[in-house]
Amino acid sequence: MNKYPSLKQLHYLVTLSETRHFGEAAKLCFVSQSTLSAGIQNLEDLIGAQLIERDNKTLVLTGMGEEVVRRSREILARSQDLMELTQVKSDPMHGKVRLGCIPTIAPFLLCDVVQQVNRHYPNLDLLLREDTTANLLTALKHGEMDILILALPMDIGTMTRRVVGRDPFKMVMSQKQAAQLELPIDYDALPDESVFLLEREHCLTDHAVSACQMTASQKINPFMATSLHTLVQMVANGNGVTFIPQMAIDHGLIDNLDVHLETPPGEAAYRDIGVVWRPSSSRINTFNQLADLVAGLLSPTARE
Repeated sequence: MNKYPSLKQLHYLVTLSETRHFGEAAKLCFVSQSTLSAGIQNLEDLIGAQLIERDNKTLVLTGMGEEVVRRSREILARSQDLMELTQVKSDPMHGKVRLGCIPTIAPFLLCDVVQQVNRHYPNLDLLLREDTTANLLTALKHGEMDILILALPMDIGTMTRRVVGRDPFKMVMSQKQAAQLELPIDYDALPDESVFLLEREHCLTDHAVSACQMTASQKINPFMATSLHTLVQMVANGNGVTFIPQMAIDHGLIDNLDVHLETPPGEAAYRDIGVVWRPSSSRINTFNQLADLVAGLLSPTARE
């Protein structure tokens, strides 16, 4: 009779791969260090390959260990989906849902999402995480998150996505800067290094440059901001121009600042807002209802 690894053994290995420390991994798994070490050794014996190289000071995953960790994360995520199946069938809007959102959306949407969920689905417990797109997609793939709110287009691999709204970009500059430029804006008329953007890890930079058809790289300032608040403060003080999503403007990002708004050149100056989840999840009904809720918040009438 074939023997298979237990979910507990796979959990030990994945946790150890994240901590790179037997003692810390054991604490997170609520077992003794000897129990975790024995579980890893039994897993190696069962698979017939060394997964971890050990000495007194370091811990390194072998090539086979890296591959087993990757597959173990997928198995654990699917197992979690399976355990939720019965509960979700009886009441899809019940239980915990781990929701991730990117920093250029979260401050302007998540509070409204939580309020609407509390109002309409009081038995649904949202656990929130704000992070970059890359980190959230990795967490979703590994079963650490259930559903994400992202800006699209974006390579999401095999994940399921649903577009729930469109968020236009506005060009923001100081009133003084606007008075010096001929409107509507011609990018060629902008001084070199006068366009300020977010750090590259924020997908809004790529979306804004692409959607607003900004192709002249010499116009972009090498300074990269960490937040939209930094960007608007920079341009409000006459340092250049930037692109800000409409949802941020609607939520007061530029209130009380002496700035001018201009529609960027081009016909597609917007980003799509999408909801993303694992196709293997048993909570598709839950996610679609959450997507409906987000779509309602992003509709033009909701902003009026």
